[in-house]
Amino acid sequence: MAWQPSPESLSTLAACLKDSLSGFDKAAQKQAEIMLTQAKASPDINNYLVYLFSSPNPPNGLQCSAEDYFLIRSSAAIMLKNNIKTSSKPIPESSLALIKMGIPMCLQDKNSQIRNYAGVIATEMIRRGGIMSWPELLPELLKMIGNESGQVTNEGQEGAMAAMAKICEDNTKMLERELNGERPLNFILPKLIQATKSPLPKVRAHALTAINVFTARKSQAMLNSIDDLLQHLFALASDSNNDVRRQVCRAFAQLVESRPDKIQPHLPGLVDYIITQQKSDDEDLATDAAEFWLTVGEHEHLWHSLTPFISKIIPVLLQCMVYSAEDIALLGGASDDEDEEDLEKDIKPQFAKKSATRQANGGEGSADPAQNGNAYEKLASMDDDLEEGEIEDFEDGDDANPDERWTLRKCSAAALDVFARDFRDPVFESILPYLTRNLKHDDWPYREAAVLALGAVAEGCLNVVTPHLPELVPYLISLLGDPEPVVRQITCWTLGRYSAWAADLTDPTQKQLYFEPMMEGILTKMLDPNKKVQEAGASAFANLEEKAGKKLEPYSLPIIQQYVRCFKKYKDRNMYILYDCVQTLAEHIGPVLARPDLVNELMPALIERWTKVSDQSRELFPLLECLSYVAMALNDAFTPYAQPIFIRCVNIIHQNLEASLALANDPTLDAPDKDFLVTSLDLLSAIIQALDPAKSSALVQESQPAFFELLTFCMEDPTDEVRQSAYALLGDCAKYVFEQLQPSLPSIFPILLRQLDLDGILDEDIDSGFGVVNNACWSAGEIAIRHKSNMAPYVPELFQRFIEILTNPAIPKGVTENAAIALGRLGLGNGDLLAPQLANFAEDFLNSMDEVDPSDEKATAFRGFTAFVEKNPMAMEKSLLHFFTSIARYRDLKLRSETKSGLHEDFQKAIGIYRQIIPQFDEFFNQLQPEDQQVLKTTYVF
Repeated sequence: MAWQPSPESLSTLAACLKDSLSGFDKAAQKQAEIMLTQAKASPDINNYLVYLFSSPNPPNGLQCSAEDYFLIRSSAAIMLKNNIKTSSKPIPESSLALIKMGIPMCLQDKNSQIRNYAGVIATEMIRRGGIMSWPELLPELLKMIGNESGQVTNEGQEGAMAAMAKICEDNTKMLERELNGERPLNFILPKLIQATKSPLPKVRAHALTAINVFTARKSQAMLNSIDDLLQHLFALASDSNNDVRRQVCRAFAQLVESRPDKIQPHLPGLVDYIITQQKSDDEDLATDAAEFWLTVGEHEHLWHSLTPFISKIIPVLLQCMVYSAEDIALLGGASDDEDEEDLEKDIKPQFAKKSATRQANGGEGSADPAQNGNAYEKLASMDDDLEEGEIEDFEDGDDANPDERWTLRKCSAAALDVFARDFRDPVFESILPYLTRNLKHDDWPYREAAVLALGAVAEGCLNVVTPHLPELVPYLISLLGDPEPVVRQITCWTLGRYSAWAADLTDPTQKQLYFEPMMEGILTKMLDPNKKVQEAGASAFANLEEKAGKKLEPYSLPIIQQYVRCFKKYKDRNMYILYDCVQTLAEHIGPVLARPDLVNELMPALIERWTKVSDQSRELFPLLECLSYVAMALNDAFTPYAQPIFIRCVNIIHQNLEASLALANDPTLDAPDKDFLVTSLDLLSAIIQALDPAKSSALVQESQPAFFELLTFCMEDPTDEVRQSAYALLGDCAKYVFEQLQPSLPSIFPILLRQLDLDGILDEDIDSGFGVVNNACWSAGEIAIRHKSNMAPYVPELFQRFIEILTNPAIPKGVTENAAIALGRLGLGNGDLLAPQLANFAEDFLNSMDEVDPSDEKATAFRGFTAFVEKNPMAMEKSLLHFFTSIARYRDLKLRSETKSGLHEDFQKAIGIYRQIIPQFDEFFNQLQPEDQQVLKTTYVF
């Protein structure tokens, strides 16, 4: 007999589902969430959910309004999707059968939102179980899309097509892979191309959306269908529907990447087409059209083909860089809002920046490629965690502030920037008449667009702009006083873009005329009465700090005094960029910051903020990061502030780990934010590096709870970024507080060895996974040079792991270099253990070390390696020329340090061994390059 719901359970569940989406009664919402979590344990919960979701009208006995029943269906769909996504046990076959029956019905629902949810559930089923878990789905969708029976409603065709687009988007690789001797995409793609002829505009647009998942990829199916697709794209280019033309523009832009050979012959016609679309009143369509210029401009070969059309394209870009009337209305006009508090929704979510990876060259590799002050950068999409179906109808994107979203104006400016870097001088020559007309225009939107254009060409056209800068820069500085805040805002950005020119001036008179007024002007704007101008000023000043570097040292006191005023004045949002200014200054002037007059200005302001910000506030991320840079700059001068900061970081880590444990026992609790762990670990690293080792040791020793106990928990955290920071801290502890670390090594090594196992890195986390392995290698090497022969129990497994990394061509260079250094360092105290294996790793070690710049790390690695060589010199037969070449090319031996003078002696000893055991040593020596022979003869005793 078919499954039937119990009326009582159905009505209880429906009430909970409705309350779970109620934004008005928080208590009822929380209670409903608890009851729904308990309901998950019921074996037929999914039957109830699909029953409610797929019933277009309230089932018998369920009394509710149409509006409430829509909420119940929506909530049932979201819960069903989440159950499919997160269930650790297989869903019973009986439930799967009901889901497979219900979803196609929901795809034909009258309500577009319900159709969306059905598509989301279908794609989750395929993602979770694979295509063969529901082999009928894709053929059934294609039949509905093509209305083969003649009985499918318009809604059904649209719902099926939208579902197919979602499945393509979420299961791209699965559709391209071979399955039972066939690639599903080979069958699907021609059908999608056919669907672009549908009489329904939504089906045509979604068909193109699905196709565009694959246009940028070089699949067999795309190779087979490319000519057919192009024919259809040209036919659709004049489609009456804007969404269809948007997707056509996207397809052309993506084919630039994957099939430039197919775009090239059509470029003259495409230029005219894209210009027409860019002039459309529909801003989304115009923006997608403008993206085409960006992709062609960034293509290494195709941009040359635009040369004849530049004079056509640039006027359109300039025209599109002027704020539209709607944007002007949304910007809210001129207002002094410095005293208004920021609303929580106005503060962009903050994330901990990815912790640096420790590099073999002794430095740190930044993990954050973002540049300061990029006025048209794409704002990171914050919708990533939301399902499409869950938000589409509730988005209010049209009213979003034009400063906060990717707009036609920003896209056009970015394209102008790219063209300036491609074509250089001709771009400036073509915009010069425009600048002359508009820089002093009476209407501010034209003034603003001209300043934006001048900033956009700063990088590409600097040489041709430079002669004009002595006239332009003073005028731009005068615009910092413009009555319109938006003009002041863009002027800050443009001055920041030209700050390198001003910073590089060497003539004292010129510096006084241009650099100092520019610096003072931007600094003053950091306290503009308008908050957005403050933000632009701070961002531009951080940019200037990057460009000017140590040249700011003479001005550091007035700069810091202005920062302190900003700390007193700023509301929450701008505080974040202020931290960036402070840390960039600390990074570039370094130890100068430790001057007592500077410390006494800056630190009280930072500590006051530190005491105000709660342990739960996201403002803690940029603040902790800023303090890390300041600690590193101050070194031991940070001591008076170190203890309370150190204790608080340890407590934050402890609370976060406790919250994770609590969550494991009670899934209804909120998940702790791991960014608190990342930034706290990074600040602990900075303090341990900055202070005198005895003071750092005392802080670690006195830590409650036990420091290394917390660190081992972080080393096993499921989040890559947490483990990356934890291993960086482990290596720093080995360098600076080894005595405190040593007793914990027996519990640390098993975790470290597991981390070095490459099989543990998931495909989807490959980049962040390598960051963790990199820091684990580095920390193992730092421990090895201090733990020496006590490493013996771990050496065989460490050796195996390092060899796996060194011999795997898919591993990034920086990681293999750190593995090679750690492997070499094992020779310091364990030469006997690995010398018998020397022939198996010598060449890989030397190849990796060829790339590493001279540093203490490289020196200690070579000292360990020569210890292996001394114990087993005959093993070097195949690599001996390479070894001697490496000795000859080792460049920093003249520097005074114990490690380096020791390395000189080790190399001398190795040369001596081979002089004794090679009968025709001179013949061997003559095989080296003449310059290498010369260096060896002058540096060593022969």
